[in-house]
Amino acid sequence: QVQLVESGGGLVQAGGSLRLSCVASGSIFSINTMAWYRQAPGKQRELVARINSAGMTNYADSVKGRFTISRDNAKNTVFLQMNSLKPEDTAVYYCQRTYPGVYWGQGTQVTVSS
Repeated sequence: QVQLVESGGGLVQAGGSLRLSCVASGSIFSINTMAWYRQAPGKQRELVARINSAGMTNYADSVKGRFTISRDNAKNTVFLQMNSLKPEDTAVYYCQRTYPGVYWGQGTQVTVSS
């Protein structure tokens, strides 16, 4: 059974940084495409960043240049380094295994104060 466990969320002032982690179990992590999504109150869940098994990445326009997705296959972990955070980045951040088969983590709250 695939399980995804996020950590690293919290409260930070605007301009600050956070690093989210997502540990995956129950699958061959190295072949997985992994992604981070976020959902702000009253808004739809949106893709933040994605990384495939070859390390190719793509980002939402709103986070390009500020966020970096990476992975450590030896630790079955995907990371999201978030720099220059803005209040509009406030949301619950979810880890997703995109391929093969979609699975979600439970989410971690990120709150950016102005």
